[in-house]
Amino acid sequence: MTSSAETSTSIRRLIRGRAVAVRGNDIDTDRIIPARYLRTVTFDGLGEHAFEDDRAAEGHPFDNPRFAGASILVANANFGCGSSREHAPQALMRWGIEAFVAVSFAEIFFGNCTALGLPCLRASERDVERLMGAVEDDPALVVEVDVEAQSARFGGQSMAAAMPEGPREQLATGTWDALGQLLEAGDEIGRTARRLPYLSSFGRES
Repeated sequence: MTSSAETSTSIRRLIRGRAVAVRGNDIDTDRIIPARYLRTVTFDGLGEHAFEDDRAAEGHPFDNPRFAGASILVANANFGCGSSREHAPQALMRWGIEAFVAVSFAEIFFGNCTALGLPCLRASERDVERLMGAVEDDPALVVEVDVEAQSARFGGQSMAAAMPEGPREQLATGTWDALGQLLEAGDEIGRTARRLPYLSSFGRES
């Protein structure tokens, strides 16, 4: 089953799909995307290098065909700690991840994910362990991450999964996408610019 975000690509109210569990506390951004990939001019192709060094050892879930196509990543505490590199959520998004459920997230990683429209919901350690176990037992299990209801649902079970009100509202209304809003408001911005005396004067002089 493919994942989907409810209503549109900018509104992130409900993400539905299969999940992959990446176990371990304090998984930092250097593990998510090694520093040698920070020199890239664009983020294109970063997905194939997500967890590259960790995947050099056998057994990483990103290399397990059972979890191919997963769109929800389940993690433990302090996920995304370390440097502030935007490349980490970019790489995970390009691998196919659309939402996260974890015990906790590093603050900058959380902010970078929100700016990309990737919900990061926090749940209790006990509930995260329960979700991880269910996903590992049945990789075909469909998980629903409900941003509005602040919950995650799977296999007939439900658990609280929350995020702060500000980011939650941004994702649920699509206002996280600052560039998209600017593009949609292009005509209005142009009309406003033409009314500004200093811009009008600059246009006549040029």
